[in-house]
Amino acid sequence: MNYMLKDENAIYYECGYSCDNALYLQFGNEAYFITDGRYTVDAKAHVKGAKVVIAADLYGEGAKLIKKHKIKKIVYDPKEWTVFGFERIASAVKCKLSPEPDFSHKKRIIKSDAELKILAKAAKLGRKAFKQLAKEITANGFGKDEYALTYMAKGVLSDYGRYDLSFDPIVAINANAAKPHATPTKSVLQTHDLLLIDAGLKYKRYCSDRTRTVYADKQFAFGTAQQFGKKKIQKAYDTVLKAHDRAIAKARSGMKAKEVDALTRDLIEKAGFGKYYVHSTGHGVGLDIHEMPYIASKSDTIIEDGMVFTIEPGIYIPGEFGIRIEDMVAMVDGRAEVL
Repeated sequence: MNYMLKDENAIYYECGYSCDNALYLQFGNEAYFITDGRYTVDAKAHVKGAKVVIAADLYGEGAKLIKKHKIKKIVYDPKEWTVFGFERIASAVKCKLSPEPDFSHKKRIIKSDAELKILAKAAKLGRKAFKQLAKEITANGFGKDEYALTYMAKGVLSDYGRYDLSFDPIVAINANAAKPHATPTKSVLQTHDLLLIDAGLKYKRYCSDRTRTVYADKQFAFGTAQQFGKKKIQKAYDTVLKAHDRAIAKARSGMKAKEVDALTRDLIEKAGFGKYYVHSTGHGVGLDIHEMPYIASKSDTIIEDGMVFTIEPGIYIPGEFGIRIEDMVAMVDGRAEVL
């Protein structure tokens, strides 16, 4: 198969190296990694299975190689490309450019044993960071607003620069937690508040992703056993936890993704919170924080061993509170194992 890649993670998956200015071409068994002179040393040291080509004009060089090899058809993922970059290639070659959305994600949906080990390590580092963050917030976080707490979370989760983050952490107090992708506000953390944190870090470029919702007393921990002061919050929390645990316990290889989604959704709906569950049950995790498979109510994707995805049911009541509990799982021997 002939294909061309522009996305950093897609390129890394193919040859073990990428940078912010590269083009990757695969013609059957022959591959080219095209980048500019700033990356010559690193590219030649780390690229595997592809010839490194240094050029100031990546698209012009790519077009030359396509014409040189007399390629008649080449696959690309339209989600990866800017209009400018694609048109530079398209205007210079006569071969058929065949769009295939999520081309690299489809290739990466089943993780190798080596990838599973890296993802498990990333998840364990994330869990360790959450424990350290709980200690830091207990000691220095009360009386601080969400901006300061987010800054604190970034430092702790990255081990103060040692690791990249999977995404900007979500740190939300009380009503702000009712926004699934909350951004920081001036809300200040007080004892007995509800605190939601969604965060992850990268290990060898692979992401982790974890969410915990806690009752923030002076000695809180990011475990799933939580006791809230208000009955409504407690009922919602217990419902989310049951949905989370049920999906992990009952997910099986061979099921459709929408059947896994139903394991959480049906329980939350029966508890009377259905309209407050506003997102899917989970998403794949790998080099990108959102990958295939998507554990959604309309997804017919068949779950297979080697897939890694999140289980993250939630209940979000606008103006009051939000709750989400999230763990990454890998499908191993037909069942979901928490990473």
